[in-house]
Amino acid sequence: MPKKKIKAIPKFKSEDEERDFWAKVDSSEYFDWNNPVELDLSKLKPTTESISLRLPSYLLGRIKELANAKDVPYQSLMKIYLAERVEKELKAKSA
Repeated sequence: MPKKKIKAIPKFKSEDEERDFWAKVDSSEYFDWNNPVELDLSKLKPTTESISLRLPSYLLGRIKELANAKDVPYQSLMKIYLAERVEKELKAKSA
């Protein structure tokens, strides 16, 4: 059986344009699904979004104190605490 010609993937101006493209085309024309490529995505960081959050001064001070004791940036510690609490709440909700 002759090998199928794979089309070149176009360059996209935005993620929205790329999403629209893949929603409309047959991906088998752009990839050989019988010969997958192995990728290491372990070093990818999730997309982040900046927010503005008002906290009482005493609370921010306590968070900074804890972060300093753990030798981590206070914003990183806040993200860890939020992620842990969200996970706990979602587990409790599904139980």
